[in-house]
Amino acid sequence: MRIARFSIDGNVAFGAIEGDKQDELVLDIIKGIPFADFELSGTKVPVSKVRLLPPVLPNKVVAFGRNYAEHARELGNEVPDAPFAFFKPSTSVIGPGDDIQYPSFSEEVHHEAELAVVIGRMCREVPRERVKDVIFGYTCANDITARDVQKREKQWARAKGFDSSCPLGPWVETDLDASDLTIQLTVNGQQRQLGRTSEMIHSIEDLIVNISEAMTLLPGDVILTGTPAGVGPLNVGDEVAVTIEGIGTLTNKVVKRG
Repeated sequence: MRIARFSIDGNVAFGAIEGDKQDELVLDIIKGIPFADFELSGTKVPVSKVRLLPPVLPNKVVAFGRNYAEHARELGNEVPDAPFAFFKPSTSVIGPGDDIQYPSFSEEVHHEAELAVVIGRMCREVPRERVKDVIFGYTCANDITARDVQKREKQWARAKGFDSSCPLGPWVETDLDASDLTIQLTVNGQQRQLGRTSEMIHSIEDLIVNISEAMTLLPGDVILTGTPAGVGPLNVGDEVAVTIEGIGTLTNKVVKRG
């Protein structure tokens, strides 16, 4: 099931997406929230008539770096022996169609296409055999990074945590085997990144076991699983699109920060 979060006439709700053709998609509005047992209302609205929002509002975004060997090497980094985590604040999250605001303190902003895992229930110290039980679903993400700031400041809070640096969407796919999916990113229609989730050094199970040893995960929290090789610069005016097999396409435009 594809679950979207959207606004219409000033109201925000969740809905289940129905249909296959982009111009014919409709939303069946959900009664309540999707992280518990829910019912479909039967009230349907065309996706073209709503504004899609970030599919979740996470308490925290836990991101894992250098989880694809070729990406680690392209930036001159060693492949880590253990998962390497950092955070992006909730204020960095934007949705499909929202603008990525080029930060005033950077001159080198890069795209990073990623598979995002959405947590569906409160959990900690999750055993490997129970990881699938705590996953609500999967969505597309773009870990926008001020690369020059990342290199200069060494720690990544500003470089990866600025406002609009975490596009998510367009919706959450709840029924998916994410072990071997194609990830693709284009800028202005030109392919920049192409990889598969099977190329991850540390699996989704590894990542959730690792981070849940340290902290409680809450419904709606997001885990970013790393990016394949091919990261590169974005400029004001660029349109960047992340497409993940079985999920969909997340598109955003880069604008000058106002």
